Amino acid sequence: MLEINFSVFPELETDRLKLRRADVNDINELFAMRSDPDMMKYIPRPLATELEEASAHLKIMDEKITNNEMINWAITLKDDPKMIGTIGYYHIKPEHYRAEIGYMLLPDYQGKGYVTEAITKVVNYAFTTMNLHSIEAVIDPENVASAKVLQKCNFIKEGHFKENEFYNGQFLDTIIYSILNK
Repeated sequence: MLEINFSVFPELETDRLKLRRADVNDINELFAMRSDPDMMKYIPRPLATELEEASAHLKIMDEKITNNEMINWAITLKDDPKMIGTIGYYHIKPEHYRAEIGYMLLPDYQGKGYVTEAITKVVNYAFTTMNLHSIEAVIDPENVASAKVLQKCNFIKEGHFKENEFYNGQFLDTIIYSILNK
C-alpha cells in the first residue's frame, strides 16, 4: 500500500505561482471563496456565513494534513503572499494509489491560466513524489469551465453519474475526469 507522509509540507512553485500551506493569514480569502454563492455554485457544501467557519475549515484541513489524509495548498502569485485560491488532494485512497483533486480560485484571478498551471504542478508532484497511479476530479456537469481546464491538463472524462449525490434536498449528477500516471 502507498505510504503518505506530509510531515514536511511540500511547497511548490511554477513560473508564476507559489503553492504553500494555508495559514491564519488566509482566513479572509478562504472565507471570500467559501461564502460566495457564485464560487460555491458547483460545490455541494453549505455557504460559509461567518469568518469563524473559514477558521474551523482551516483547522480541519490542518488536522487532515497532519494525519496524512489530505493535502491542500494555498495558491499565491510568486511576488505576493496573498492567497488567490486553493488546490489539493481530497479523499486520498492509499490502497488504490488514487486521490481526488479539487481547486478554487478567486474571481479576479480566473481566466488567466493559473488553475491550469497549478493543476499541472500538483499532478506532477502526485505522480513523481506521492507515487499515485491515478487522480480523479469530480465536477458538476454544468461546470463547463472546470471541464475545459481538466481536459487542457490531459484529464479524460470517465463517466457521467446520474443523481448519484444527494445535497440540499435534491439528487445531483456528477462527472468524473481522471488522469493516469504513465
